[in-house]
This record gives sequence, structure tokens and C-alpha cells, in this order.
Amino acid sequence: MAARIQLLFPALLLLAACGAPEEASEDTEAVRVAVAVAVAEEATFGERFSLTGTLTAERDAQLSPRVDGLVARVHVDAGDRVEAGQVLVELDPAVGRQALSRVRAQVAEAEAAAREAERLFAEARRLGEDQYIAASQVDARESELRLAQAALESARASAREQAELVERHVLPAPFDGVVAEKLTEAGEWVQRGTPVLSLVATDRVRLDLRAPQERFGQLDDDAEVRVFADALGGAPLPARIGARVPVTDPGARTFLLRLLIDDPEERLLPGTSARAEIDLPAEAPALAVSRDALLRQPDGGHSLFVIEDVVVEDGEAGAVARQRSVRVLRERDDRVAVSGDLQPGQRVVVRGNEALTDGQPVDVAER
Repeated sequence: MAARIQLLFPALLLLAACGAPEEASEDTEAVRVAVAVAVAEEATFGERFSLTGTLTAERDAQLSPRVDGLVARVHVDAGDRVEAGQVLVELDPAVGRQALSRVRAQVAEAEAAAREAERLFAEARRLGEDQYIAASQVDARESELRLAQAALESARASAREQAELVERHVLPAPFDGVVAEKLTEAGEWVQRGTPVLSLVATDRVRLDLRAPQERFGQLDDDAEVRVFADALGGAPLPARIGARVPVTDPGARTFLLRLLIDDPEERLLPGTSARAEIDLPAEAPALAVSRDALLRQPDGGHSLFVIEDVVVEDGEAGAVARQRSVRVLRERDDRVAVSGDLQPGQRVVVRGNEALTDGQPVDVAER
């Protein structure tokens, strides 16, 4: 027993000489984090949203013959580009020309009758002045002249009508365009109202969109519009609002929004799809920050860190990060318009904010 005590005693002396370990200092300086900041500025942009629709031609017509008849010749085919007034289809005018010859002969007959009635009236008037015939006979001759003149005008009107019918045996192009479809061939009998050609104008193409009903009051001439056609890749084309048709689709709760596209090179193809980006003007005042400054909160809201200048213990200037809650109003590219506890000109952390805590010292680098 005495031998064991002798062995433990030197060990106890060694522990007393070393002493207990020192407690960790509670005033240890917090770790500084390097961050990049950007200045919060007034948001001058509004909301941007996209819609997809179909390109349509401003003029798209199903052409029909203007009279019944037998197709004699079709001068165009699908895909041909035509000009206004160009003859597209001819009908056989033989029967119409025979009818025109008949009514012209009737005109000649009526002209001869009118001349004879005029001669007889002039003769009766001379005889009446000398009182060789009664005044009633002079009046009768005058009435016959008027009837002959009326018959002449009727014959001439019939001749003009028949000449117009003969002229309508040709179908001209009502406007410049491209023949989209050929629906008849020579030798077919066609009637008025039967489509024989489909003609599409490609000089003015528009984009028809189905827009949500809540956008109707937001869209006006101040909205900036760009169109991205699938046929052109990613090249944007300027456009403007041509019409807002205030007839909603009760099933989809949408209305027709028609955009007029500026395409001087006529590259757009009717019937193809396109996407429109619409920028609305700013409504409520807000501050713009980088999208990288936002942090998602567990409750679904957003926050960000701003930089505050402070004085450290040794009298030197320093900076700390302060967390602020904000509400996202609208977005545009990499910029976000927010409202909340934020002032214009404040420095907002855009890099290094993922691990920050409220009041943490930072080393600031301007972005």
C-alpha cells in the first residue's frame, strides 16, 4: 500500500505544476466574410411576360369565279407569287359573247326607233304650229318619242350588263400575294361561290395570341412588344398591338390579342408559330436589385443583406451585413423589382450572401 502511494504522488505533483487549461475567451472576434455588393436603384422597368400564338396573313382569301361557266384555263399553280390585277383563271366566254351580240343588236334597233320617233315628233310639231293637225296628235308623237328613248336607255343598260358579265369570265388577283392552294383545273364547270384558288398576302403578317383576361386592362400602346418567330430562330422583330378583341373565351378565360409585326423583308410565314415578349410599363414604385441578392425564406418569402458601416473597438471603420425582408413585385432578365425595408443607394450583397448571418462583419468588394 505504501509503495502504491509513493508511485502516485509524483504524478499528482506533475499535474499541479501544469495547472488547469484556460477557458475559451467569449470576446473572440467573429470571422469576416468577403462579399460583393451592388447599389439598389429605382426600378424603371415593368413586368414582362410571354405568349405563344400563330402567325396569320392580314389578307387571306378564297377566290371564287364571278359567273358560272366552264374553266378554260388556269394560269397559276400553288406557290406562285402574283400581283394585283393579274389574270388567274379564265372561263369559256363563248355563250356570254353571243348574248352580248344579241343585246347590242337590240340597242341598234332601239336607236333606230328613237330616231324615227324624234323625226315624227318634229314633223308633228311643225304641222301643229300651222294648225294642220290637232294638238293632241302632237302630244301623242311626243309621248311616243319618250317611250322610244326609254327603250333605248334600257337596251343600252342591258348591253353594259352583258359586257360586264363577259368581262367577269376572267378572275383577277385582288391583291399581291402567293397562291396557297389550287382547287380547280381546266374543263371543270364552276359556279359563283365555289372556291377555285386560295390567295395569301405575305407583305403584312400578324400574330394572333390568346391572352389571359386579367391582362386586358394592362395592355395599351405603351407596352413594348417583340416577336420571336420559330422560322427565324432567335432573331427578334419589333411589333405593336393592333387590336384587343374584348370577347373572352368563357372556357379558357382569354381574349384575342393581335400584334402587327414589322417585317420589311417578308420573312414570316403565315400559319407558323411565334412567341411574343411583352414588356409592361412600371406601375408601382420599387427598387431594382440583382436576382443574386435574393434569398428564399422557409415561409416562401424573400430576404437580402444590406451593408451598414460601423466603428469597431479600435476606432477603425468596418462593415456588417444586416438582413432585410423584401417582397418581389416583378422581374426582368437578371433584375428584380422589390419593396420592403430597403432604401435607394443602399449596398446590397450579391455574392457571398449564402452563409451570412445578421450582424456578421464583412469585407466589401464593389461589384
